Amino acid sequence: MSSPHILIVDDEPDICSLLKEILEDEGFEISIAENAGHAREARRHRRPDLILLDIWMPDTDGITLLKEWSEGGQVDVPVIMMSGHGTVETAVEATRLGAYDFIEKPLSIAKLLVTVQRALETADLQRENIGLRKGITPLDDPIGNSAAMVKMRTDAGRIAQHKTVVFITGDSGTGKEVIARYVHKQSPRAEGPFITVGVAGLARENPDAELFGTEHDGRVTFGSLEQANGGSLFLKDIADMDLNTQARLLSALENEALLRVGGLEPVQIDVRIIAATRRDLAEAVAAGAFRDDLFYHLNVVPLHVPLLRDRAEDVELLTGYYLDYFEVNEGLPQREFSTGAKNRLRAYEWPGNVRELKNLVQRLMILGGPEQISAQEINSALGIRPQTEGAAPVPGFDLPLREAREKFEKTYLEYQLHALHGSVSKVAERIGIERTHLYRKLRSLGIDPKQIKESSNV
Repeated sequence: MSSPHILIVDDEPDICSLLKEILEDEGFEISIAENAGHAREARRHRRPDLILLDIWMPDTDGITLLKEWSEGGQVDVPVIMMSGHGTVETAVEATRLGAYDFIEKPLSIAKLLVTVQRALETADLQRENIGLRKGITPLDDPIGNSAAMVKMRTDAGRIAQHKTVVFITGDSGTGKEVIARYVHKQSPRAEGPFITVGVAGLARENPDAELFGTEHDGRVTFGSLEQANGGSLFLKDIADMDLNTQARLLSALENEALLRVGGLEPVQIDVRIIAATRRDLAEAVAAGAFRDDLFYHLNVVPLHVPLLRDRAEDVELLTGYYLDYFEVNEGLPQREFSTGAKNRLRAYEWPGNVRELKNLVQRLMILGGPEQISAQEINSALGIRPQTEGAAPVPGFDLPLREAREKFEKTYLEYQLHALHGSVSKVAERIGIERTHLYRKLRSLGIDPKQIKESSNV
C-alpha cells in the first residue's frame, strides 16, 4: 500500500525543503508546488491525501486557490493553511471554505505533525460516516463457526495478502460486503481507504464520472478509483455495469491508470478491486450483457458466500450479535430469545439470508415488549401462522401468484419505509434496488412515502 501523499504549496524553497525532509522521515510521500499554477497541475496529476497550502504567494494567493478547489461544496481532501501574516478574518475565511486548520509561521514542527495526523484521521472518519449514512453493514468480520464460514475466513485471509482482484458471489443478503471489508482489513492495505460504489446506483446519464472523475477547464473532480488510491474499491452489483463503463474499467485495471472524463492524460492509480454480484456473470457474458475479457480479469480468485440456511448453526451467533448491536447503537430495549424461539430461528429457511435476520431482530426489538421473544412472536413477525388442516400455511397462499406477490411486496416495503422513517433512498440502499425503480414500485403499489414519513415524525 502506498503511504499518504501530501502536496506542499509554498513559494519559499527553504520551507518546502524542510517540510519535505521532515514529512518523508515520518513515512509520507511528498510533492512540492511553488505556486498556484504548479499546484493545480500537481493535483490534476495525482490526488493528494492532504494539502499544506501557503496563503501568500506571488501569482494566486492560497485563499483564492482554496476557493477554486472548494467550488460547489467542501474541498475533497483536508487542507491545512500556513501563513506568517495571517489575520483572524483570513483564518475564518479559510475555515468557511473548508480548510481543516490554520497554522502560523514560523512553523512549530511538533504542532504541524500532530495537525497532519489528526487531519488524515478525520478524513478517514468522514469516509466511514458517509458509508454508515448509506446503510453500510456494521459488521467488520464475518460471523460464524460453521465449517463454511471458517473456510470462508481462511480463504479470504489468504487472498487478502495478494494484490489480485477479488470476485465475491452469493445471493442477496448473504453478506458479500462484510467479506469485502474483511479482505481489506486483513490485507497490507488495511490502513488505506475502503470505498464502496453501488454500481446499480450510478447516474445513468454519466456513469463514468463517479468512478473515473472529471476534468474540465483545469478543474478536477476525483472519482471513486482515485479516492480509493492506496486502498480498496468495492464494486457492488458489478453485473449492472454499463458495457462502455466495463471497457473503461478493464483498461484502468490492465494499465493501472485511468483517464478522467474530459481528461487528456492518464493518471496512475494503485487500487485493489473487490467486485461482487448476486447474478451469474457467466450467463451475462453468454447473453452479451457483460464483457468476457472483464469477466476473466475479475474471476481470478472467486469467493462464494454461502446461504444462511446452509449454515444454520451460525444463526444463534448472528442473532446475539444484532441484539447487542441495536441495543448499543440505536438504544433499543434489551431482549433475549427463548429456547423455542432459538429453535424456530434455526428451522427457518431465511430466503433473505443475513439481511432478513438483521431486519427481523430490529423489528422484534422495536415492536416487542420486555418479555422474552417467543416462537409465536417470531412467527407473527415473519407473517407465518400455525397450519391447520385445509388452510393455507401462510397468509396469501390462497391467492393467485401475482396478487400474493403484490401483497407481500406492499407489506415488505411499508415495513422498510416505517423502519427508516420514510426515507426512500435509505430503503433502496438497504434492499438493494435502484432508487428510480423503487419509486415506480411504490407508485404501482399505492404506497405514499411522504405519508409514512409524516407519521414517523409524529
